Amino acid sequence: QVQLVESGGGLVQAGGSLRLSCAASGSIFSINAMGWYRQAAGKERELVATITNSGSTNYADSVKGRFTISRDNTKNTVSLQMDSLKPEDTAVYYCNAKVVKGEWQYTYWGQGNQVTVSS
Repeated sequence: QVQLVESGGGLVQAGGSLRLSCAASGSIFSINAMGWYRQAAGKERELVATITNSGSTNYADSVKGRFTISRDNTKNTVSLQMDSLKPEDTAVYYCNAKVVKGEWQYTYWGQGNQVTVSS
């Protein structure tokens, strides 16, 4: 089994910064893409940022220039540095990893961390 354990998040004022981290453990051969998604109250889960195992990144337009995703392939970790936070960034943030096992790829999710940005 594979587990994704998240840390970070919390409450911050608008304009502030937070950092989320996520560590994958368990039966892992390799991990393709890792990423962060978020879900605000009453809304659907949406992509925030993804990063491939070669380091290519993709960001939602709403966070470009403010958020930075990074990963450490040797430790199977992914992080999200969030700067210039806005109240509309308030959501539960979920870590995501596409784990390769043999010929198959499986998608795993972290438990979710609340990020609250006050105005």
